[in-house]
Amino acid sequence: MTLETVAYSDGNLELAGNIARPEGKPRALVALFPTIHNITPRVAEKASALADMGYLAMVMDFYGKEVTENNPGPPLAEKLRADTDNYRARLHAGLAALHKQAPDLPMFAIGFCMGGQAVLELARDGADLAAVVSFHGLLDTKRPAKRGTIKPRILVCHGNKDPLVPRVQVQSFMEEMDLAGADWHMHIYSSAVHGFTDPANDLKPFDAVAYDASADRQSWSAMLSLFDEVLEK
Repeated sequence: MTLETVAYSDGNLELAGNIARPEGKPRALVALFPTIHNITPRVAEKASALADMGYLAMVMDFYGKEVTENNPGPPLAEKLRADTDNYRARLHAGLAALHKQAPDLPMFAIGFCMGGQAVLELARDGADLAAVVSFHGLLDTKRPAKRGTIKPRILVCHGNKDPLVPRVQVQSFMEEMDLAGADWHMHIYSSAVHGFTDPANDLKPFDAVAYDASADRQSWSAMLSLFDEVLEK
């Protein structure tokens, strides 16, 4: 499926979302926040898969510029995340752009790696979402949720051996969610490390990321089950 490019903005910064449309009326909207490298082939595949299941999915743009070898994602991400207000505003700009596509439909948000952190930041910030799902996302934050501010249901899909998310960070997140009164689930895959949803990670020259086919399947299935449960209420 070829994704449709849609222009939107965060203040004066021009951004470009990538939309996968289903046949017929969508069941719901899904804001898909990509990895630190912005949209990748695997993220595009996930958007297309959602469209095949009846969702209108939009891959968000973190930076407003293409990530290349000479313009890599990590420095761009460091700059974006340095200011929590600016970071969250960038994320909300994407939600607003997707909302315009079908204002009458409920919206979910999912994210991979940095995108997983992004959807949790939106939940912490009180975004009006039906549910958010983080796949191998960072769980820490500079601004923990306050009690009563989190509206969406939360599903975190986490690799137990993820070196970027140590167990103390997992524990802190659980405590934060309890104090905030959130409705949250966490699925932990015993052998998975960071980036377990992307087969391309097996080709990278470091051990922090790797594909785990079982964790990929199980986490995707858990997300779809949550979506069905929310929509059937």
